[in-house]
Amino acid sequence: MSKFGYVRVGPRRFRERFGLSFEDVELGMRIRHRPGVDVSQQDNRDDSVELLNNAHLHYDSQYAAHTEWRRPLSVSTMTVQRFLALVSRSWYRRRAIIGIDSISLTRPVIGDDTLYSESTVTALDGGADPDVGRVSLDIAGKNRQGDTVARISCTFEVYRRGRHPEDDPQALPAEEERFSLYHVAADGALVEQTGLVFEDLAPEETFVHWPGRTVLADESRRQALRSLEINPRWHDEAYLRKYAQIKPTIYEPLVIGVVTALTTRTFGRVVANLGWTDIALPRPVRPGETIYAESTVRTVRASNSRPDQGIATVETRGFVENGDLVCQYQRALLIYRRGAGPYQDAGY
Repeated sequence: MSKFGYVRVGPRRFRERFGLSFEDVELGMRIRHRPGVDVSQQDNRDDSVELLNNAHLHYDSQYAAHTEWRRPLSVSTMTVQRFLALVSRSWYRRRAIIGIDSISLTRPVIGDDTLYSESTVTALDGGADPDVGRVSLDIAGKNRQGDTVARISCTFEVYRRGRHPEDDPQALPAEEERFSLYHVAADGALVEQTGLVFEDLAPEETFVHWPGRTVLADESRRQALRSLEINPRWHDEAYLRKYAQIKPTIYEPLVIGVVTALTTRTFGRVVANLGWTDIALPRPVRPGETIYAESTVRTVRASNSRPDQGIATVETRGFVENGDLVCQYQRALLIYRRGAGPYQDAGY
């Protein structure tokens, strides 16, 4: 069974995992994928110009105002990319998309909407490949009103249990209810869920966050510029060539941001981040290195003023692929208790 979001990798130590194995999939299974994602007109404009899309309906607001839509339409390929990416938590263990039978766009998507995916298993084929089986899906793309705006009929190759490259026979699923990847909706659909509630956090348990994140020079430069960072070492190549003793590194606030983001698959039920303390950056991150993170819960306590929430203090450590420690900090989080929060009302 792989419907659990962690494997046990040591005493009180768990690693995040995702995805269904072929043996876990049933004909007719329906999955509501969460979270959704907002799409803005800026996303639309960026996608259009980067692909040299000449359909000006997507980025010329003056032109679009004279069409029946009155506003720029979202680029259809961008919309399809979002719907396919949104299913990746459950279908993480796919080897490949081997075919897309059809894509239908049933309603317009306008910037500043929110997109969600829901997949239904329409066919299963065990085939002869010892590593994978084939899963056919109908993916319904929906907007925030629940209207279906797209349908994608496709087939994935999905790894069998024990055959995915990440599978380790020594790291067995932690089959605890708190680690379930889904809860069951009233209509029988599986609803993806992210993060642990306050009651599920225990002091001195460690969570290894997965997967990691490669950080490139271009995104470091972009983050520095967007932050109005004036130091030329972050965005002036001529300066780095002149002062060769200054080696290219990743902008430090971005390193902290990447490490923090990696933790949110476990600490995803936050009300608010209450702050960091004791941030250490033992060595710079170099462009092209991959950052991994793990967190240990240090303390948990009830909130004195918010009965439906609690406070956890966690210590997080960030490493690069050779094991070097590059970031460490403590963070205090305000976290929802079980049954609290906006999840049911928001369709989660």
